[in-house]
Amino acid sequence: MWNKMKLRSKLDREEADYFPPTPRKGWPIGRLVRFVSLLVVFIAGVVSGLYGSAHYTRYFNSQTELFFSATIYSTNCNKELSGMKSFVQPTNMMHSMTDDELFWRASMVPKMGEYPFNRVPKVAFLFMTGGPFPFAPLWDRFFTGQKGLYSVYVHTLPDYKLSVPETSAFYGRQIPSEETSWGSVSLVDAEKRLLANALLDFSNERFVLLSESCIPVHNFPTVYEYLINSAHSFVESYDENAPQGRGRYSGHMAPDIKLYQWRKGSQWFELHRELAVNIVSDYKYYSLFRKHCKPSCYPDEHYIPTYLNMFHGALTANRSVTWVDWSRGGPHPARYGAPNITLEFLRSIRNNGTFCLYNSMPTSICFLFARKFAPSALEPLLNLTSTVMGF
Repeated sequence: MWNKMKLRSKLDREEADYFPPTPRKGWPIGRLVRFVSLLVVFIAGVVSGLYGSAHYTRYFNSQTELFFSATIYSTNCNKELSGMKSFVQPTNMMHSMTDDELFWRASMVPKMGEYPFNRVPKVAFLFMTGGPFPFAPLWDRFFTGQKGLYSVYVHTLPDYKLSVPETSAFYGRQIPSEETSWGSVSLVDAEKRLLANALLDFSNERFVLLSESCIPVHNFPTVYEYLINSAHSFVESYDENAPQGRGRYSGHMAPDIKLYQWRKGSQWFELHRELAVNIVSDYKYYSLFRKHCKPSCYPDEHYIPTYLNMFHGALTANRSVTWVDWSRGGPHPARYGAPNITLEFLRSIRNNGTFCLYNSMPTSICFLFARKFAPSALEPLLNLTSTVMGF
């Protein structure tokens, strides 16, 4: 055994002498080229990433940061249901988005039927005003004790600052606004702007458009239950074969909008979330109105009634929930001041002896709001709210 081991050792030494170890050389040229190429790609990726990150950060800050601060809702860590955190509405409504950016963002809808947070459906009250808001104290009384069931959005003149106390439901609820003029498409722009801002809050389920001269004629629980439980939206839409109806139609809208599809209705709508998304998302038919529905056409009376009649007529009750008096004739409805505000007058609005359909069943509650009221009506209304309207 020992002799065999010595022989193996000797053979190994001889083999090592015959085949000396190859001296170590540099990398082959092909491998070196591949290494350098990979190094260049890596460095370029790092530089590009750093530049892209910086560029994205600047873009994010300039275009989106204000949006998130206004519309991505803070997590309420004190409330949890089944481990899911609930959301609270934003406290600051101002952002730097253009209308196109806003409408694009608002048109995004969840595809899942269930929300991953404690969602309590809310009614969004959309107020369009050109300046002072005299009935804010009345509405504040209407909203008292109903936190979490409503949202408020106010569209004013661009430079107007709404002066209300911090305890008011209207405090900090102004949205980025633009100039509006009566009878022009700018009123439709304002409506869509209000809808879009309200759609950013996923808890808003119903959307009602009101003006600074509107008042509630029922208490909040009645209004909330009426709207949230309704199977229909409340948009007036009718075919009027007269100069004030079909006479405003422009043949340039054909073939996309035909005369027989043309409708008229009150500007003061109430919409379910699905219809609100559809209106904000529409560009094709809105563009026709912007181009061809010029002064004396009044797009705010025709765009939404026509659009919904064409595509979603079955989803509307074809009536308004806002009472108004056109009996005096003229281009504007009757206006009511302090001398008109009586117990009998308010009761006549709330229940005027007529019936309407609610969820396909007759009801005597047809109007939830009323217009048009002068600022002098505020004091007598505040004196009668508990007696007549229950708030």
